[in-house]
Amino acid sequence: MAHPVRLNIIKNLIDNGPCNVGSMQEKFQVPQPTISSHLGKLKRAGILESTRKGTEIFYKVENDLIISVARALFS
Repeated sequence: MAHPVRLNIIKNLIDNGPCNVGSMQEKFQVPQPTISSHLGKLKRAGILESTRKGTEIFYKVENDLIISVARALFS
């Protein structure tokens, strides 16, 4: 979770709600494979959940403990 890109992903998802890889790639100006790699690590760690809508996957933070910790870090 400590990687700067992962922290930005978490913060963005908490602040703005569910988002797909393409939107995050545009927002952070990071290559899509890099975003996908970080999302995979965060999902395997239980920090993110995903929902498929057609061909897109939307990610969100649902874990209340993670949300509390992230808000404390960003405040």
